[in-house]
Amino acid sequence: MIQATNIVKSYGSLQVLNGVNINIKPGEIVSLVGASGAGKTTFLQIAGTLDKADSGTLKVNEIEVGGLSRSRLAKFRNDHIGFIFQFHHLLPEFTALENVCIPAFIAKLSKSDAEEKAMELLDFLAMSDRASHKPSELSGGEQQRVAVARALINQPAVVFADEPSGNLDSANSKELHELFFSLRDKYQQTFLIATHNEELANMSDRKLTIKDGIIAS
Repeated sequence: MIQATNIVKSYGSLQVLNGVNINIKPGEIVSLVGASGAGKTTFLQIAGTLDKADSGTLKVNEIEVGGLSRSRLAKFRNDHIGFIFQFHHLLPEFTALENVCIPAFIAKLSKSDAEEKAMELLDFLAMSDRASHKPSELSGGEQQRVAVARALINQPAVVFADEPSGNLDSANSKELHELFFSLRDKYQQTFLIATHNEELANMSDRKLTIKDGIIAS
């Protein structure tokens, strides 16, 4: 599902990734851990096609993404990839339902079909009774569930999560990680999760450690 080979990335004179190699199978939940500055977020951004490596190759869902044009890459990202961030990035003027629907609208899904899919996800996430509420009316845990639903609306093959529980208390953090397993079982998505939380990382199918810009054995 994700095959990264010798991924190298520098920002000016700072080399962040020194040849990262990762092979993640379909349906796996893999955690990526490491100290701050080790390169977790940089790798997630490259694997999620938000940034480009200086060198190396990347395949996501059997597609070599490095050769895609900007427009094709944007479409590939919307069709195949979901993102969950530490900060929810919900649009404050829209309801939970409307926030979830946005990627589906970008994919040209009709309003009725998008709302039907969004409500199915919100129901699965125990959020259907909050669909008409705006982000300011939701708790932190509820906002993160809306962000999860938004990431899943287009049924992506892979979901990248960057410190998804970083702003949640311990109970909500554990609940969110358990939710990833429920989602994997229902929708067969692959998850790559960057986290500082070792306890939660240990819940994953595999835990990879990034150190000095490479995956440590």
